[in-house]
Amino acid sequence: MHPDAPIDYIQRTHAWYRALGYEQAYRYAHFDDVPFHPLSKPLRESVLALVTTAAPYQPDKGPQGAGAPYNAGAKFFVPYTGDTAQDHDLRISHVAIDRRHANMEDANCWFPLPLMRRWAAEGRFRLSPRFHGMPTNRSQRHTMEVDVPVLLQRCEDDGVDAAVLVPNCPVCHQTLSLAARALEAAGIATVVVGCAKDIVEHVGVPRFLFSDFPLGNACGKPWDAASQEATLDLALEVLETASQPRTTVQSPQRWSDSADWKLDYCNPARVAPEELARRRAEFDAGKAVARAGKPVE
Repeated sequence: MHPDAPIDYIQRTHAWYRALGYEQAYRYAHFDDVPFHPLSKPLRESVLALVTTAAPYQPDKGPQGAGAPYNAGAKFFVPYTGDTAQDHDLRISHVAIDRRHANMEDANCWFPLPLMRRWAAEGRFRLSPRFHGMPTNRSQRHTMEVDVPVLLQRCEDDGVDAAVLVPNCPVCHQTLSLAARALEAAGIATVVVGCAKDIVEHVGVPRFLFSDFPLGNACGKPWDAASQEATLDLALEVLETASQPRTTVQSPQRWSDSADWKLDYCNPARVAPEELARRRAEFDAGKAVARAGKPVE
């Protein structure tokens, strides 16, 4: 694999789940038409919201920090909000985060609220009083008909002009792509900042900043303030300057000179059969936990 070629997450995850013994491949949402709403005010006058798929830390729900395995018990199923004036402990224990090559220690990699708050104080833009958490739901219907309208209403209540959306796992990228489309159709400009290029472009979004980093690091390298600032700065530039839908800009940053992290991700050819069996059992157990915690529709 060429070091500069992005991972085909749709193909890779399909191959992975076939290797685990699942027959039916997940079908990601796809749209030909993409809504587009130019930023209606200068950036410095615009109210920006941050939308995340990261979960609030729940001390009673098992491991959720650096090195934690997939933890279905830490999932949330209803959109939530948080005060942007405060710090928050949001973590990523999603099913398909790259745990081998990303340390999951620096939340600024997936939740850039502290940087956005600092830049808002410097006058670069106005920060919405709330950030928004969107649940990762494999049901596209539920996302579009239940969760997205809640997000849209809350953004409208806060007078939001634009939104920065940061997904983590593969299905997270679909969720926030669907959210971006709905916000844009309602007159709120958006930019998705993510790592799964093929999924975001398959769904179809107005603006996308692609970070060719392991999943969970869309907003920059861990413990690297310059990397994180450069990423958010470029995202804001895309938000301001894009002139048409399906605008994708790739960050010039590289995770490393080696492509090993791309070859390792969900690659059954690099996993022993007994490990695949263990992963299958782990995934089945996780699904059972998630079903038990999911509210009845």
